[in-house]
Amino acid sequence: MTALLTDLNPEQLEAVTWPHQSALILAGAGSGKTRVLTTRIAYLLQSGLTQPQNLLAVTFTNKAAREMVARISTMLPINIRGMWIGTFHGLCHRMLRAHYEDAGLPQAFQILDMADQLAVIKRILKERSLDEKVLAPRQLQWFINNAKEEGLRASQVDTRGSFNRTLAECYQVYEAVSMRGGTVDFAELLLRCYELLSRNEILRDHYRGRFEHILVDEFQDTNRLQYQWIKLLAGSGSQQHAAIFAVGDDDQSIYAFRGAHVGNMRDLEKDFSVPKIIRLEQNYRSQGNILDAANALIENNKGRLGKNLWTAAGKGESVRIYYAATDVDETSFIVDEIKALHAEGLSLSEIALLYRSNAQSRVLEHGLFNASISYRVYGGMRFFDRQEVKHALAYLRLVASPDDDNALLRVINFPPRGIGARTLEQLQDQAEILGTSLWQAALKVCEGRKAVTTRGDQPGRGIAGFVNLVLSMQQACEGQPLPEIIRRVVDQSGLVAHYQAEREGNNERLENLKELVNAATSFVHEAEDDSLTAFLAHASLEGGEHQAEGYQDAVQLMTVHAAKGLEFHSVFISGLEEGLFPHENSRNEPNGLEEERRLMYVAMTRARQRLYLSYAESRMLHGQVRVNVPSRFVDEIPEELLKRLRSSGFSGAGYRQGLSGTGQNTVSTAYSRQGRGKHTPVSAAVRVAPQGLNTAGLHIGQQVSHTKFGTGTIVNYEGNGSDMRVQVNFHQTGTKWLSLTYAKLVPL
Repeated sequence: MTALLTDLNPEQLEAVTWPHQSALILAGAGSGKTRVLTTRIAYLLQSGLTQPQNLLAVTFTNKAAREMVARISTMLPINIRGMWIGTFHGLCHRMLRAHYEDAGLPQAFQILDMADQLAVIKRILKERSLDEKVLAPRQLQWFINNAKEEGLRASQVDTRGSFNRTLAECYQVYEAVSMRGGTVDFAELLLRCYELLSRNEILRDHYRGRFEHILVDEFQDTNRLQYQWIKLLAGSGSQQHAAIFAVGDDDQSIYAFRGAHVGNMRDLEKDFSVPKIIRLEQNYRSQGNILDAANALIENNKGRLGKNLWTAAGKGESVRIYYAATDVDETSFIVDEIKALHAEGLSLSEIALLYRSNAQSRVLEHGLFNASISYRVYGGMRFFDRQEVKHALAYLRLVASPDDDNALLRVINFPPRGIGARTLEQLQDQAEILGTSLWQAALKVCEGRKAVTTRGDQPGRGIAGFVNLVLSMQQACEGQPLPEIIRRVVDQSGLVAHYQAEREGNNERLENLKELVNAATSFVHEAEDDSLTAFLAHASLEGGEHQAEGYQDAVQLMTVHAAKGLEFHSVFISGLEEGLFPHENSRNEPNGLEEERRLMYVAMTRARQRLYLSYAESRMLHGQVRVNVPSRFVDEIPEELLKRLRSSGFSGAGYRQGLSGTGQNTVSTAYSRQGRGKHTPVSAAVRVAPQGLNTAGLHIGQQVSHTKFGTGTIVNYEGNGSDMRVQVNFHQTGTKWLSLTYAKLVPL
């Protein structure tokens, strides 16, 4: 027992040796959460306070469950096979297998994964003749799973309005299909198990009598139904038998979009009369300045349980913040710093590049590729390998050369246009007989049926519809610059409409499609040959040459969500601009800004020794230059913790030059501070450094007035002399390209 408790700090020791009553362990980032949880289990067993069969431990991933079992096994000489350790889904599955009759399931019931569930939903929509443009399969899938996670059956969901009634009816059909087929989806496992325990008092008392201790990892990520399931097993009030040992961190609750309910932590404290919250605040990962910066940031959130991370490792280096002129300049800085760190002996795998959304990885991947630095996209795919990007590239390949069989096979029925496997098989047979490409065979088939319309006509369905679509795209793209070709193909192909109709994951896919236009715009500026063919070759070459394989040393690229639970020597957080991080969608969500701040807190606390924050004054978004203001999160970090850097091309947009008390040059945000976290923008329109257009006193960043569109800011230009066009971001009507010869812009 002495060896088991050795080297625990006072708070860890208090948590591990807590008596038989419920506890809430507020475990900060890098505070030894996993060690406390596994040591608590080992302590209970070794001291004889409980037996393996009387203990249940819940995790969120199978990997975490396996790690927990492995750690406990090394701590104890006893057999722990009787212990229930697993995920919510795994434990519910185990319970339903044991009591399938009471749960109303066949003995050999099968589990549907997400792909299988989606296939069932597609069949239901087809049988009911519901157009996927009206009700997308993924939207219905999200609705069903979300309802189940709220504990609602089809008969209990809101049916006000015709669309809600349609959703409820489809949910009811889905339930009937699942019952007939003897299948359960992931959400059903938990709901069915909860319903079983709710109505079967004998079973409920059996499990309450069995489990004396219920330990829950990552408690801040539990949804409402998961918490209700835990309450049923533990009992409450005079019926409470099990002691709940919940470990979590409300400051790291970043999965609200998956249904996580951070309020469960407060509810646990009240529902189980937790006498004291044990706070694990000593951090064993990061140096002092990093922790002080993270603490200062998260203090701006309201309603926290409250904690303050500290370390005995010393202050360490200042947090570096880089103000770049452009996103390309930001990437160049990051690449140069990576080279320097690697030259000092740091492994590439100890360096992480974090970003808010996947679309931001494209410019970073491009910079690493050009610098011949190996990288790995963690928990995701390389930009040019993502499904929606591959679909768009396939359409572009057909525009460039319709005889490309691989490209044709990829998108001939995506988005769906009624081309089945049998039709495709017949087309392939025809191509083999004729000795031609699939495209030529398709032309022949349509020609025989007189089904090919003239160019410009609206494409239809089937083979003829696909042929007409490709022909119309080729016509629309003739003579157009590369970014415009991609913009038109992405839209005309139906990809944008298809992903807009999907409820789940559509924003990220749409962002990646828009980022493909940015990739083309950058390519035009960099390449000697800016043709579509050259761009497609570039996409193929850049798609994987420097993507590391296996255990190769490589820089780690990932979204902040994917970084949860990881740590690195040096961390770069890029794109710290309003609208990117915090993400613009957070404005429309309840407590969205606080969730974004927790996400930033998670990102910062991934770093052990070096933390870099970066911001670009102008960034290419959706094929257009956007002028940015810095993220409010930068302003929430105390000045004394920062080491400010800026590029030579930085104009000072939204900033004022200042001089620090130490005599070092600093740049301060042009927000007036009115107490921590409160900001008053100096100007809604941000100026950039004058870049002359060689005409009538106009420059990029210039405020102008137009008789029809109102006032706006010049953000880009192209051409010369009488052919010059300027891109103006008008405050009321958005961004427009105007000819200087005819626009009659008035400088303000």
